[in-house]
Amino acid sequence: MVAMGYSFARVTATEDLNPRLRRVRLDVADPDALGLPDQGDEAVGIYFPTDGRRPPEMENRDGAWGYFDEPIPPGRNYSVRALDPATREMVVDFVIHDHGVATTWAREASIDDEVVLAHGRGWYRPPTDAAWQLLVADLAGLPALARIIEELPTGTAATAIVEVVDESDLDYLPRRDDVEVRAVIEGGNGHGASALPSAVADFDHPEGPGYCWFAAEASASRAVRKQLRREFGWQREQYDIIGYWRFDGEAWAKRYAEHGTELLEVYQRAIADGKGEKAASEEFDAALERAGL
Repeated sequence: MVAMGYSFARVTATEDLNPRLRRVRLDVADPDALGLPDQGDEAVGIYFPTDGRRPPEMENRDGAWGYFDEPIPPGRNYSVRALDPATREMVVDFVIHDHGVATTWAREASIDDEVVLAHGRGWYRPPTDAAWQLLVADLAGLPALARIIEELPTGTAATAIVEVVDESDLDYLPRRDDVEVRAVIEGGNGHGASALPSAVADFDHPEGPGYCWFAAEASASRAVRKQLRREFGWQREQYDIIGYWRFDGEAWAKRYAEHGTELLEVYQRAIADGKGEKAASEEFDAALERAGL
């Protein structure tokens, strides 16, 4: 197996889509090196410049590409809204916050600024027998949700529940007659506890086997996973539930630093036991919860 690599990418254009979303277009030097899975919620790690300098080259150690020596350039994961392999253009839509490394960079990005892209991945994998889909996201998951809706096969029965700041945020989503969109405007998105778990609990399941894709705040994702497993008896293959961000990210990171090594071992043991990435991730999340994280 060839290890996924990395690529430099250069800003070619920027555009404000609304007060909370800013689009950045990138010319990717080597899209194939990223190993993107070509699915609706595919994402890539973006490493940003520091002190006005582009990120350095990555290194390959033991078959893995990354940054191994300090200082490591700041990086964040972002959905790939679109990628044209022929032109090498990647579109990334940034949710703009009050502060943060990615927000600051996206606001100030200029033509020819460079970033490093790596660690392509994705989660959206509906079973072939799914009769309907429930797609749930907050603002952070909005770009991935937009692409999923855009690429749904014609006639797919789907409902999207979206937690937004203002109903006008829904204008960002593609319109389809076979996709019902429901807005949740009660909090969340850094302005209070998410109402998405309640909205998912109140959703009436249609007939037949379903599939849920969820991309929002981490504690909300944990609550929804428990609902589907315990209250509805769903199996792991029926959902892909991802915590895109954490409400108290900086404080959480400090607490995690105290226990991270032993907690990560839970995930590594599960993988070594052949339990699969999704099962290992759930065991890791359960360990986090037991540790108050």
